[in-house]
Formats: sequence, C-alpha cells, structure tokens
Amino acid sequence: MKHFLLIITISLSFLTTAQDLKSPSEFLGYELGTQFTRHDQVVDYYEYLAHAASDRVQLQEYGQTNERRPLLLAYISSKENISDLENIRKAHIATTEGKGNPSKVIVWLSYNVHGNESVSTEASMQTVYTLLTEKSDYLKNTVVLMDPCVNPDGRERYVNWYNQYRNTPNNADPNSKEHHEPWLNGRANHYMFDLNRDWAWLTQIESQQRIKMFNQWLPHVHVDFHEQGIDAPYYFAPAAEPFHEVITDFQREFQVTVGKNHAKYFDAKGWFYFTKEIFDLLYPSYGDTFPTYNGSIGMTYEQGGSGEAGLAIETNTGDTLTLKDRIAHHFTTGISTVEISSKNAERLNTEFKKFYQAKDYKYKSYVLNGDEDKIDALTHLLDQHEIEYGWGKDGSVKGYNYLTEKNESVKTSENSLVVSSEQKKGTLVKVLFEPNAMLSDSLTYDITAWSLPYAYGLNAVASENKTDATLVNRKSDNGVKTSKLSEEAYAFLTDWNSFNDAQFLAELQQNDILVRYAKKPFTMDGVDYDRGSLIITRADNKNRLDFLKNLSEIASKHHILLNATNTGFVEGGKDFGSSAVALIRDNKIAVLSGEPTSTLQFGEIWHFFEQQLHYPVAVIDTEYMARVDLSEYDVLILPDGEGYEDFMDADRLTHLKEWVGNGGKLIAMGDALKGLSGENGFKIKAKEMEKDSTTNLQPHEDNERERIKSAITGAIFKAKVDSTHPLAFGYDDTYFSLKLGDNAYAYLKEGNVVYLEAESTKPVAGFAGSEARKKIGDTLIFGVEAHGDGQVIYMVDNPLFRGFWESGKLLFANALFMVE
Repeated sequence: MKHFLLIITISLSFLTTAQDLKSPSEFLGYELGTQFTRHDQVVDYYEYLAHAASDRVQLQEYGQTNERRPLLLAYISSKENISDLENIRKAHIATTEGKGNPSKVIVWLSYNVHGNESVSTEASMQTVYTLLTEKSDYLKNTVVLMDPCVNPDGRERYVNWYNQYRNTPNNADPNSKEHHEPWLNGRANHYMFDLNRDWAWLTQIESQQRIKMFNQWLPHVHVDFHEQGIDAPYYFAPAAEPFHEVITDFQREFQVTVGKNHAKYFDAKGWFYFTKEIFDLLYPSYGDTFPTYNGSIGMTYEQGGSGEAGLAIETNTGDTLTLKDRIAHHFTTGISTVEISSKNAERLNTEFKKFYQAKDYKYKSYVLNGDEDKIDALTHLLDQHEIEYGWGKDGSVKGYNYLTEKNESVKTSENSLVVSSEQKKGTLVKVLFEPNAMLSDSLTYDITAWSLPYAYGLNAVASENKTDATLVNRKSDNGVKTSKLSEEAYAFLTDWNSFNDAQFLAELQQNDILVRYAKKPFTMDGVDYDRGSLIITRADNKNRLDFLKNLSEIASKHHILLNATNTGFVEGGKDFGSSAVALIRDNKIAVLSGEPTSTLQFGEIWHFFEQQLHYPVAVIDTEYMARVDLSEYDVLILPDGEGYEDFMDADRLTHLKEWVGNGGKLIAMGDALKGLSGENGFKIKAKEMEKDSTTNLQPHEDNERERIKSAITGAIFKAKVDSTHPLAFGYDDTYFSLKLGDNAYAYLKEGNVVYLEAESTKPVAGFAGSEARKKIGDTLIFGVEAHGDGQVIYMVDNPLFRGFWESGKLLFANALFMVE
C-alpha cells in the first residue's frame, strides 16, 4: 500500500509540473498560428523551457548568424537522460568505432532552414511542449535535439515583411500583397545562400557552426522540415529515386517504417499526402542526404505553404490553407518521428553501428596533386568534416585518372594528398570524391555531379588499392614562408596560380600597395614565372610608409613566398619596364541587384567579395540603376537571372555600350547574356539549332522522360582553355566546368577563352540529355569581347556556383584584375 501511494504521489507531482509548464500560446500571449512569432520570442520560449524544465531541457547557443542572431540547439529528454547527457553522447559516438551497445536513440529535428518556409519554427514550439508533457514517455529512451530555426536571418526577413504588409485581418485572397514576397525574399540567409544546399560545402557561417555540433552527435535520425507550393499535399518519407548507391537497405527500409507511421495519423485525419516522388536522395549537400551519408535516417518533410501562404490563403481547390493547418501537419510528423524512433531504438542502434563497419568500396584511395593553395583549401574542408587524410611518398599510384578519364599510373610525392575511403567517414569520402555518382534515375531534384577533385581544380587518381600515406598534420607548422624583405631589392615576385594569390592581391590593394603583373612568361634569377605573376616594385611604392613591413605581414598572412630580385632586367622574356608588364588597376566595382537578377547568384557574388576576396563592392539596385552615374565605376557585374531580355531595353543597352566603350568592364553571367545579344546588343550570339520537323509521337506519361533529353542536370564537362589570355592566367589548357543547363552561345570572332568542343560534349560526371549534348558542342563557356576602350566578359557557366566551385574563383578574379 505504501508503494502504491508513493507511485501516486510521484505521478501527481509529475502531472502538476507538466501542467505548470506554459504552452507556446500561453507564453506568447496569442494562440499559436494566429501570428508569426518573431525570432526573439522563439528564443525567449526556449529559454523559458530550459529554466522551467531544466531537468529535462538543456539549451545551447552554438553560434550566431551574420546578423548576430543566436543559433540554438535544445536537448530534450527524461530527467535521467539529461543528467547523463554527455555519457549518452560518448556511448553513442563510440559505436562508430565498433564499441559498446547503447540503448538510447538520438533524434535531431531541424526547422526553418528556408526562412520563408516559416511554419516549422512555429511547429517546433508545439512539438517540444508536447514532448515534455503528454508524450514524455517517448523520452525515456530518446534524446531529441531540436534546432528551432536553422536560418534566423532569412526567417526574420520574411516575418518582418509579412507583418508590415499583411491585411488586418489577414486576407486569404492570393492576389493580396501579403502573398507576394519582394525580390529580397526570406528563403535564403543573409548572403542569399540556400542553406539546404550547403551541408557538404560549408560556405556559410550557419553551416560551419552547425557541423561542429552535428559531428559531436551524428544522430540516428535527422529530419529537415520544409514547405512547398500551397496546392501540394504533404510529403514525407520514403524518398524518391534516385537513391545514392551507398544508402543501406536498412536506411531505405526505415524510411518506409517512418512513412507508414505518419500515414496512420494522416489517414485518421483525412489529410492528403504523398511519398516516393520528387524528393530524391542523391545530391550530398541537403539536410536529408548529408546526414544519410553519415549513418542517419535522413528525411525531408514538405508542407504546402511557403512565403506565399501567409496566415491563410485560398488554394486552387477553393479550400483555405491556414498557418494552424500547417503547424498541425508538421507537429504530427515531428511527434510521429520521435515515437517511431523510440519504438525502434534497439534496431536503430544496431544498424547505426553496422553502418560504420568497414566497407569494401571500389576505390580505396583518392590521391590528389596540384597547387599547394588548392590542396590547403580542400584540407580545410576535410578538417571541418573530420575526414582523415595523409600525404603521399615519392613513387606512383595506378588508378582512374580524372584528367584523362583512363586507368593509368601517376607520379606521387610527399605533397600528394591522400584520402582513403577506409576510415570512419569512408562513406562520405566515397560520395564526395568518386569520379561519377551512379544514377538509378536521370530525373533528379538537383545537380548530378559535384566530385571534389573537379571542383577544386586538382589532378586526381582514384585507386582500387589503398595508398600508403603519412598521417602528419602539416598545418601545425605555421611558420612564415617569407624571410625578412630586403630593403635593397628592386622588386618582389610571386606566382599567380590560385585564389589565395587573388586574396593576397586584394589585400595589397586595400593597403594601397601597387602591384604589376606579367602579360608574358619571363625568367628571373633562374626562376621561371608564368603569365599573371605578380611584380611588386619599390619604385611604385616609394612614397608608401612602412611598405616593406606591410608587404611582409600580408605575405605571411597568406603564406605567399616572395622572391626578391635586385634588377628589372630579366634573363628571358620582357623587362619590368616593358608594356608587357602592366600596373593592376584599383578597380571600383559594382554588382546589380533586384529583378531580374537571381537572388541566389547575386548572393554568391556578394559573399564572394565580402567573405572570400575581402574586396569592396557596391550593390546597385535595378530600381534606381538609371539614376546612377556608371562612369564612377570600373566594373559592373550582371548576375544570372530570368527576364533580362525585357529589362535590357534599347535605352539601357545604349547606356551600357557607351559606358563599356569609354573603358568600362562589364561581366555578364548566365542568362544575363540574353539581354546583351540581339540586333542592338553586343556581339554575343545564341547558338542556332536546326529544328526537327518530325512529329513527336509518344504516350503522354512519357513526356517528362522525353524532355529530359534536352536537359543538363548539373553535369561536369572537360573544356579547352586558351591559357595565354588574361582571363585564364593561372590555368593550364583544361578547365572542368559545371553546366546547369543547355544554354549555348556561338564562338566569338576572338576572345574565346574557355570553350567546349564538339567531341567533348559527353560529361565526365553527371547527366546530360542527348539533345542537350548536340546543342552545346563548339560553344563558348567564358569569353571576352573588346568594345571600344572597354571589355565585355561573358560567363555562360557559373564559376562561383554555391560558393564551393573553388576552381572557378581564380577565373572570376582574373576578370576583375587581369583583363584590361
């Protein structure tokens, strides 16, 4: 009897505690779903829970955004588990080394990676409250990690805009302004990057800080909550084909298990949903695929809504979709995910441990050679992912050569980077490094090629044998490459081979140090220097205080080796006073923003200047571009975007042509080229294709398959390079270009710098349809047209794609500094 009374007392105590805990609506002072909650209010609620239920909730600020908003991770579990949280984590991580048999399951729920898909943060608050109250039994063997808002800057941009422009009361009419976000929408982060495409590349501060936490936990289950168009039913797992071949049978199977559990609740409510369509598991940088390649059950959930939906909107079927509806759906799948994970804790632990057992992948080692700066850039990414690597030895390795696309032997040295797939992160290594991912279906949601050796511009061999490597952390030696610079030197010389060299140049210019570059190869003091090599003379900088001190410090910062010479009289080539040695201009640069530019590509350029090159750029919006005196600028960049044909009317084209003719430099990217071609434009011309007059007869259901023949879904092509042109300084005769579509432009009469020959239209990686391949043969990729005293630089493909296509960054820097 005493025991029974004790149980009742404890139960009543728990119920009282649970009832005392404020729901989101009680805490916020309005019913959840009747307003969008500001990020600071969301933070306040989670802080409240961490205080009021401190025995079951821990809150960690793991970083800040560009706009200084906190990034939060909440740990939710039973009192016993929270008190033993670190031991639970260690026991779980030990299974990646084949040790132990833990019983707890780790579930990570990520909300609002796309800022204007704003319902998920609202749903997170209802989910955490319910887990702490009526569904607390799930937490006995489960630790839930919740990131309530992966993208606070984007979400606040949307919420603030909506609160400014919504009707009062809100209006469900889809034509009302509250359902039409402006160009600067809330989907992306501060720099207009899509954080759901950045998990593998880690270009953004949010991703860089989050990956540290992810690697500490490596959850069994990870869910990324999203929204799609307002008329779409709810989507949940299982995912669509193609699945990457490394995804295990269990990972596939458990997606079905999760989906069936969700379906049970959706069926009971009569809610519509779909599975196995659209959202595949291939591209490695999503919030579902990246965790999957690290052993998780990675899943995307998609609710109809997004920035168009507001608080309520009328759909095409005449129904009204409300924020409350959207919350209910995401709340249901969130709770269902924790439930089914809790019920399968033992199986999830067993299979997670099995995932990290040794695998017999075809390629055991990836051996990379190339410029030291490019190697360093890649090893920085590997360090962030905790991928092990080592350094080769003098000798050779046999395997698939990425450059020649043949099996052959390649020399190795102590500077060769060696990455083995026989390691803890071996599956991720295979996915990121393999020459060409196997496609089970050509209909994909994103790009189909991303291989890091191509992306970083390195020569690589994939070997079926494990290559001996020395596991030495060479970065522990942070010694300065440069010795004290001689005051007697005539000039200081260095190569131009990598983006690091461009960063070095940019910082010199920001410190008012004048720099020249060589248009022709030359030899000095027995050392050969190629085109683009930097020449920094004392004479150019004689009036600059602390010239040598500043030069030495900047060179040391960028690990630049400066060779001093006591003369301008070269042993071979052109002397330093020749017209073949030119002063690099201190350019004033502007980039166009606003419609018709793409927010994403504008963001790539903006981020490139501010966070990578560290060089000032003015942002000029299309709304007031006509009032801007372009003569104040040396360079104008037109990002990719839809609608340039209409935007570039006769007046704007005339204005631009006059500016270029007077010495301006215009850089046009992607579909911006469409606005520059035509009768009144520049000389760039789209490639004309003969139209097929035959009638296309096939079943209606095959139309999508037929259209894919004309598509290129993010494939890598081997292009030819004119390395004598300033746009290609620092490159050899080959460039691997990532093509995102079949846009094709004819060769220029001159200035064809990077181009695709007809015999090279088969991609080295990724999918390209047969009709698209016919179209892109003998076409321009990057070129330069002289116009009066100025230049137009055409970039058909994107050298800055998502900030991770490292091999294109020097080319973009050449467009800024070398082309004159």
